[in-house]
Amino acid sequence: MRQSQLFTKTVKELPKDETSYNAQALIRAGFIDKVGAGIYSYLPLGKRVLDKICQIIREEMDAIGGQEILMTALVPKENLEASGRWDTFDVLFRLAGNDQKEYALGATHEEIVTPLAKKFIFSYKDLPFGVYQIQTKFRNEKRAKAGLLRGREFLMKDLYSFHVDQADLDDYYDQAIKAYHRVYERLGLKDLTYLTYASGGSFSKYSHEFQTLAEAGEDLIYVCDKCHVAVNREIIGEQSSCPSCGNKKLVEKKAIEVGNIFKLGTKFSEPFGVRYKDQGGKENTALMGCYGIGPSRIMGTLVEIYHDDKGIIWPADIAPYKVHLLSLNENDRTEAIYIKLKQEGISVLYDDRDKPAGEKFADADLIGCPYRVVVSKKTLMDNGVELKGRTSEAGKLIKLENLAAELL
Repeated sequence: MRQSQLFTKTVKELPKDETSYNAQALIRAGFIDKVGAGIYSYLPLGKRVLDKICQIIREEMDAIGGQEILMTALVPKENLEASGRWDTFDVLFRLAGNDQKEYALGATHEEIVTPLAKKFIFSYKDLPFGVYQIQTKFRNEKRAKAGLLRGREFLMKDLYSFHVDQADLDDYYDQAIKAYHRVYERLGLKDLTYLTYASGGSFSKYSHEFQTLAEAGEDLIYVCDKCHVAVNREIIGEQSSCPSCGNKKLVEKKAIEVGNIFKLGTKFSEPFGVRYKDQGGKENTALMGCYGIGPSRIMGTLVEIYHDDKGIIWPADIAPYKVHLLSLNENDRTEAIYIKLKQEGISVLYDDRDKPAGEKFADADLIGCPYRVVVSKKTLMDNGVELKGRTSEAGKLIKLENLAAELL
């Protein structure tokens, strides 16, 4: 992508009410645009990052048998009344249609997926299965102050599984935990992310969250470094030791919730009548699990964790481009390098703008691609370019013929 053709630009002026670092950096770098509190548009650079996060999640959900669907964003009132949540789910955006019916914008999708699954479940032979979507959710948060970490409109991957019995649900639940760990490993968050025991609400004694350590976090968790698990503050009174090894020396940490999973049991399948016949012809209610992870929140979390005083530092697998190519008044020669790198399958953001070198360097650090390649009269005298990693203190001269190999 030629930066001169990118319709967005880096900006200096920020919304006065934007206090979170992740939103400030992403707005300044031209990844997102703020529409209102907790409401953001994703611009070309931001959309590329978000798509890469979603693709990693998608691949790991597919690997445990998840089948991708896309459900309606409008949830009829009668569906939410069936589950008892029309009057109790306090973050719903409610609206009236021209058909004289009431709806809510989807805050979660149990009330859509459960009656959907009922249409295809008749026998034990139809189970188990899991379906998921990556879709925009809407929640009328009273306080949306943390940028992408707490939005009124946000992207969510929600997977729902259906099972014949508790053993089958437990087995799939364990598979989902492993899949989530693989997601966070691929996102560069493995060492900072803890499987965290939390309240199960009306579903089960415990649910599980995935909490990533960060000073910007709104949650407090108590970490067991022996097992790499944690306990949420909300249940520390009843679970004051590590649920895995019994360790009582838990350390308090601030964290951001980047995923949560629940064993729903029959919480939703019972009111919607999702039943199947077992091998003996007896009818039973299917059991359910749900598994959520927020790609947009992960994007904000990565920025909170991976940055310095110059800007964002994207992990390589989700950076908008692998290379930020800077031309210092050498566009003719740089154009050939740009074309060559693209032919080698290397994604490149090419700064071909008529801007001072200092501004180009500052923008490159702010945007945060893993590598910066500078083409100047000085480097070309040695038939080379300057290659610098985003976190490296200094660059090094690389011969033109060796550049692609260095970056692959």
